[in-house]
Amino acid sequence: ESDWAELREAQTMTLALPHTGMAVIIDIGEAKDIHPRNKQDVGKRLALNALAKDYAKKVPYSGPMFEKLEVKEDRAVVTFKHADGGLQTKGEGGLKGFAIAGEDKQFVWADAKIEGNTVVVSSEKVTKPVAVRYAWANNPVCNLYNGAGLPASPFRTDDWPGKTYEAR
Repeated sequence: ESDWAELREAQTMTLALPHTGMAVIIDIGEAKDIHPRNKQDVGKRLALNALAKDYAKKVPYSGPMFEKLEVKEDRAVVTFKHADGGLQTKGEGGLKGFAIAGEDKQFVWADAKIEGNTVVVSSEKVTKPVAVRYAWANNPVCNLYNGAGLPASPFRTDDWPGKTYEAR
């Protein structure tokens, strides 16, 4: 469980309000400080949002955002919006940052593979998945981006009470 992840989730929920925008900066932040020192890239990503939404410019302004989850046997298939130019990873190794849980609500790190605009998530430890989380930690190791080089927004598909639930 992560209070920072729950804060990011609350920020993402504000996108349901009119005239709001968000720049995902999960790849820019500091490990022990929620406020990144690199303000230039934060500003560039916010500018893309303004150009697209306020000035009707045809520019990619968001990284991949969770759209839906489909369970197919022992795998979970996650579909994304804003997968402009396809999904890709950055850095060494495979796709990182995905966890999966069954009905027991116990998350384990998962194998994840990009297939088009979806990510297929599985684990030998979870035979009947019911939930997926991505980048759900204070300082997650995550590397999913779209073709425009914008990072995927952290998300969870469950609504199970978390670390800050009692404070609500």
